[in-house]
Amino acid sequence: MDGEENREHMTKTLEAVYEDGVLKPLGDPGLSDHQRVIVDIRLPVEQDTESELGAWRRVYEGLSESDIAEVEAIALNRSRSSLHEP
Repeated sequence: MDGEENREHMTKTLEAVYEDGVLKPLGDPGLSDHQRVIVDIRLPVEQDTESELGAWRRVYEGLSESDIAEVEAIALNRSRSSLHEP
């Protein structure tokens, strides 16, 4: 068997900054010098706190205090969760 076929596949996620034409890791990637890798690039999701709070407010929009209390009671009642045995 070829040596390439025997290697385990490693996947590692780390943040990096693209600067002056070079992708610079923000942490130790744990690689040897000159080791070749395949890079998948994902942009981080920007968190907009106000948008998130607005979305949560809309969940309860139009509900009465008793409706909200009922929804929260159901959400907190773990005995109804599918992860637990009946």
